[in-house]
Parts: sequence; C-alpha cells; structure tokens
Amino acid sequence: MERIAKPRIVGRSSSHFTRVTRIFASELAVECEFGVVYDLNSLRTEDYAGNPALKVPILQTGAGVWFGALNCCRELVRLSKRELRVVWPEALLQPLLANAQELTVHAMATEVALIMSGVGGSEAATSAQIKARTSLINAMTWLDANVQETLAALPVERDLSYLEVALFCLVTHLDFRNVLPTAVYPELLAFCERFGERESAQETIYRFDARGG
Repeated sequence: MERIAKPRIVGRSSSHFTRVTRIFASELAVECEFGVVYDLNSLRTEDYAGNPALKVPILQTGAGVWFGALNCCRELVRLSKRELRVVWPEALLQPLLANAQELTVHAMATEVALIMSGVGGSEAATSAQIKARTSLINAMTWLDANVQETLAALPVERDLSYLEVALFCLVTHLDFRNVLPTAVYPELLAFCERFGERESAQETIYRFDARGG
C-alpha cells in the first residue's frame, strides 16, 4: 500500500459529494492534499484511487482508503484533533429528520445521474430521465417545505451535521450545474445563505478543475 504523508481527498472541485468531504476536512482542521479525477468517463479504477464503483470522493490515509463521502467524513473526524459535536445520519431518529436525510442524498445521486446521462437518445432513456427529473423536483419541493422544521429538530448543541452539509452542497450544486432553478425554493436558499457564511463553505466554492490549473 502506498505510504501517505498526509490525508488525500480524491475527487473533483465541481462535485457536491466531494465538497461535503472537503467541508468536513476544513471544519475539522484536517489538512489534506487534493487529487483531481479529471475524466469521470474513465473506466480505470486507478483513476479513482482504487474505488471499484468508479465514483468520487475517496479519502486516502495511513490507515487505508475510504470510499464515499460519509465514510470519508467519519474518518476525518477520527483524524481530527478537534472534538466537534457532529450529528450523523444514524442519530436522526425522527421521521422528519430521517426523511430529510434520505431525500437529500437521493436528490444528490439523482442529480448526478441526470448530469451524466445528458440528453437521452432513446425513448426509454428519455422516459427514465423524465421520471428522474420529476423525482428530483418532488424531493426539492419537500425539502423546501420542511427545511425550517427539520433544522429546528436537530440537536441544538451541535457543531456540524452531515445533513446540513449535504443539503448545502446539493442546493448550491443545482445552481452551479443549472440542473434546476432554485429561486422557487426560498427556504432552502435562505438556509444556504446562512450556511455559506462558514469559512469552510467559502473555501470550497464549486469550480471546474483544469489540468495544470
């Protein structure tokens, strides 16, 4: 196994799942290198730090390799010297909170599928895209209608929650990739404006990575 001098996040600056991981790293003061996956059409597992699912992000540490944003964030907490009070998905025991977490992650994955599929060339693909887009819109509408109550139901004594970070990254990514107009989700935009004041959010603004840039 390759020796890692410091933790390395492998992903893309334009990826919302990668941004979740990078925000956690910033909040936890864990200094990480950043390895860019330039070609998401690559079928080479080595381009994804060995992830057989060919997905980002990946976190490489001295302990091994971690696949997926949630796994990466958990390991960053273990690496950090900061003892932050983090609310994880499994702590969301109320239906409202659990459903908000589920729909946020579902919307993130659905958005990726829509971006990667582009314009379908067959009727079957077009039907699948229509259903996916409708599903995304329905999820965002629910989240906008319930975000205030959801945030109020989270533990008051918290420094960070995976749900809030993921939700912020989702909504801002919809704007960045022009997948859905977000002006119709005023409550979500108000939440993003508040969360966006964090230094970690300002350090991880979406951009497209360029080779040599």
